[in-house]
Amino acid sequence: MSIENKLVAVMGAYGHTAKFVLTQLRALGLTPVPVGRDRDRLLALGLAQPPRVASVEDPDSLDRAFAGVLAVVNCAGPFADTAVPVVEAAIRAGAHYVDVAAEQSVTLDLLARFDAPARRAGVAVVPAMAFYGGLGDLLATAAAADWTEADDVQVAIALDSWLPTLGSRRTGARNAGKHRVYTGGQFVQPPSTPSTLTWKFPDPIGEQQLVEMPSADQATIAHHLRTPLITVHISTGALADVKDPATPPPVAVDELGRSAQTFHVDVVVSRDGEQRRASASGQDIYGVSGPLAAAAVARLLSDTVTPVGAITAGELFDAPEFLRSLAPGHLSFTTGR
Repeated sequence: MSIENKLVAVMGAYGHTAKFVLTQLRALGLTPVPVGRDRDRLLALGLAQPPRVASVEDPDSLDRAFAGVLAVVNCAGPFADTAVPVVEAAIRAGAHYVDVAAEQSVTLDLLARFDAPARRAGVAVVPAMAFYGGLGDLLATAAAADWTEADDVQVAIALDSWLPTLGSRRTGARNAGKHRVYTGGQFVQPPSTPSTLTWKFPDPIGEQQLVEMPSADQATIAHHLRTPLITVHISTGALADVKDPATPPPVAVDELGRSAQTFHVDVVVSRDGEQRRASASGQDIYGVSGPLAAAAVARLLSDTVTPVGAITAGELFDAPEFLRSLAPGHLSFTTGR
């Protein structure tokens, strides 16, 4: 199926991450339809498609906004408030749903609640198709290769800084107290003191001190890879940045609007004493979420996957192929043992 001139609604189109989604959708030959509450801000985007004004509090407005589109990318957070009504409207429209949420509880809820409705509608619901959730899941799937079960999965994230958007701050406040860790094959209340570890990243990053951070990665990986333990650890300095109310928002330093922030993610999957590894590095965790989400939409509208049900990136896509397709412009990807 050709994917040229296919309409893709982008909910929250004037948000920070949405601008990266819009850019990449156009680069892939898709036609984004801007959707949001504020018509003036939608018009200011200067897109070819007329804006469609809609609110999650008004299901009829969502139905009008999604009429005739083949997919919906939800960029409007906090997703604890927007995901369910937008998914429901996408399913009513017969459109695939993708979001860029980093919210663990929302990801778990969508995967559990919307599998049967999405299957009946013949569409896919793909939550957390972003840096947190989607990237870790793809890396874990690439590392595991032919393994369908493992003894444990470790996700180690090095950020040289984390300058959070206002949306990230609102999302953090909205989801306070909802985070869980994954141990013993289930999601449980995190310990009062997070675990820490020292991790050796490739040069020039080198050895880093990391602290455990529950994330959407546990939700996406656990959905299809059978393992009793999934841990996610992040640079202590980056987590301190995002917790500090004085930390400024990201500032664009290139023509794509990305900040100077760099990231490196290692995922190690272990079984019976053997370890398999996959890694990715790049610039700007918000900036890479746009290409991840747009690439997912392009594949959902092609003949390369069978898109049905509530499903994660690692289940749905050829993980190594997907990650390599983002190189060299958006990230680098390697595997090894």
